[in-house]
Amino acid sequence: MDRRQQKTRDAIFKAFSKLIEQKRYENITVQEIIDEANIGRSTFYAHFETKDELLRALCTDIFSHVFSNELMSEKTHDFSGGNNGLEAKLTHILHHLMDSKTNIVGILSSHSGELFLRYFKDYLTEMFSKYLNEIKMNAPADFVLNHLVGSFAETVKWWIDNKMKYTPEETARYYIEVSCVNRITD
Repeated sequence: MDRRQQKTRDAIFKAFSKLIEQKRYENITVQEIIDEANIGRSTFYAHFETKDELLRALCTDIFSHVFSNELMSEKTHDFSGGNNGLEAKLTHILHHLMDSKTNIVGILSSHSGELFLRYFKDYLTEMFSKYLNEIKMNAPADFVLNHLVGSFAETVKWWIDNKMKYTPEETARYYIEVSCVNRITD
C-alpha cells in the first residue's frame, strides 16, 4: 500500500473511530464516514466493501499489534523485557483494550459487539493454542481451548461493563487464578 492509500485508510479509521465515540455502530452510515473522512464514495468503496468490512479491518489493525509475538515498550505499558508468558500476554491485551476504551466500549455496546467478539476470539484461539501443551488438564485440548477463549472474552466484557475498575494486571491475574491456568508448567 502506498503512502497516499495509507493516508486515506487512516482517515477512514479516524473518522469511523470518532463516529463510534458519538453514536452506536448500527446507526452510523457509510455516508457519515465518508463525510467525516472528507473522501469520495468511490474512494471509500475502493478500500472497504461494507461498514462491517471496515470494522473487521479496524479490529485486524488493533489485534495484529496487540497479539504480536514481539512485545515492545509503549506509552502506557512496557512488556519488552522478554516475559512472554500467558499472564503477560493477557495483561498486554487488556492494556490495549483500556487504551482503546472509547472505541471498544462503543463497538461492544452495539450490534457490532458480536462481530467484534468473533474477531477477538479468532485471535485469542491462535494465542491460547500456543500454550495448550503447557497446560496440565484432564480434558480434550479443543475443550480446554474453547473454555480459555470463551472465558477470557467474557472476562473482558465483564471488565468493560465494570468500567475497568481493576487494573489490567489484576484482571489478568484473576483470570489466570479462576481458570486454573496457573497450572502451566515452568
